[in-house]
Amino acid sequence: MQITTKRVSLPAITWLFILPWISLVHAEDQPDLLELPSKDWRMYGGHLKRNFANPLAENLPESWDIRNGTNVAFSIQLGSRAYGGPVMSNGRILIGTNNEFPRDPSIDGDKGVMMCFSDKDGAFLWQIVHDKLAAGRVWDWPQQGICSTPCIEDDRFYYVGNRCEVICADINTGEIHWKLDMIGELNVFPHNIATCSPMIVGDTLFLVTSNGVDAAHLRVPSENKPSFLALSKKDGSVLWSSNRPGQSRRNIMHGQWSNPTYAQPAGKPQVIFPGGDGWLYSFNLTGDLLWKFDCNPKDAIYRLGGRGTANDFVGTPVIYKDKLFIAVGQDPEHDTGVGHLYCIDITKNPKRADKDVSPTLAVYEPEFTEQINPDSAQVWHYGGPVTDDKPSPTDETYYFGRSMSTCAIMDDILYITELGGHVHCLDANSGELYWTENMFANTWSSPCVANGKVFVGNDDGIMYVFKHGKEMELLSEIEHEDGTKLRTTPVAANGRLYYMSESPTKLWVI
Repeated sequence: MQITTKRVSLPAITWLFILPWISLVHAEDQPDLLELPSKDWRMYGGHLKRNFANPLAENLPESWDIRNGTNVAFSIQLGSRAYGGPVMSNGRILIGTNNEFPRDPSIDGDKGVMMCFSDKDGAFLWQIVHDKLAAGRVWDWPQQGICSTPCIEDDRFYYVGNRCEVICADINTGEIHWKLDMIGELNVFPHNIATCSPMIVGDTLFLVTSNGVDAAHLRVPSENKPSFLALSKKDGSVLWSSNRPGQSRRNIMHGQWSNPTYAQPAGKPQVIFPGGDGWLYSFNLTGDLLWKFDCNPKDAIYRLGGRGTANDFVGTPVIYKDKLFIAVGQDPEHDTGVGHLYCIDITKNPKRADKDVSPTLAVYEPEFTEQINPDSAQVWHYGGPVTDDKPSPTDETYYFGRSMSTCAIMDDILYITELGGHVHCLDANSGELYWTENMFANTWSSPCVANGKVFVGNDDGIMYVFKHGKEMELLSEIEHEDGTKLRTTPVAANGRLYYMSESPTKLWVI
């Protein structure tokens, strides 16, 4: 059984023989991405640790009014959906959207569009337009546009298009340098939409392929094909790949819509991928497995339509003080349910041959048994169904629900939302709950913490602004037009707050 495939690029192999002292990737060559961003926000999460926290941000208002323009720098009309971005670098803003309101009247119909605007005044600069896939909603759901948040490095940026292509383009002109068709060249089967927000470490681009189940949700057509990819950022050639989620006992449950994360505990690089089987997989930079962690209870079962108890990932793993934080969830159409939030010690060096650092180990045949894993890397766990001796902080039948949220952590304080609309604030070191707040509407958004404030939106079009701290203090509620949804995560950079609304779909710069 082939789990990891390495280096299909002959030129890459040749270079290894010519220059054997050069490692595959040089993370130390880009310390700006290993540290907190001082100004620009060049990838999902701002940096390789993917933490939506910016302690360097200043002068962010605690309230604004979109109707009279108070504290609003400008707004930009996008398509009818926009889930990719925003990211910004060197005076440019990149956003993925659709073609519902064409910038070019000669291009009509449903498309995936990557737009570029001036960060100074919001002026439109250029766009890259992608046709939809003929397979329709099986591979490329209508009107969703481009859901990938680009990763910017110097004058180049990288994203995954709606056609399941990895694309490298010029940020100044929109000229495409190279593309990798993951369907045509790698036989990947994306479910509904390809979404990954890639990251760069040295000369390597890492991403999740979005490989998933078929239209009937009954099988994984390409279970032996890559779920995780490492590409040369120079030409898109495949350096190595892994299909571990498609080979696990649980297999890929639905889609794979999360993003990789990078860590370097004790100077040892790790690239960590969330799998569609509900497992996290950590690799070194050349594709060797370091550890894996099951983010579901061993007796959890996946059932169609969200009726089961096994979950996968929509949020992205976050690294903070050599620990990883991740919540599980599902497609929001599956509604709420029992969720889990984990804190994992990424410095663990497992003795087991299978590299399993999950809290427990299970044997399923001839009957189910479970035992404590001596190699467990779990620091703490928050969530699960309610027990008799401890009530739920949200009056639900569980302590923490399914989540689409990526954690935001600052000063050892962690913020996260669950799909049902509750904000949870916890001690990042212990998992102790500080407070919860009900926003009274579902939320797809993740919190952003900056300048002593926590910003998070919901499906009622309200941006909640909390005071950063261990005690809940609501500073303001910013209302938008009726029918508006705030589904993307706010970004604090360049002395401003950026966020997107849906219906109407706009970028707001505060």
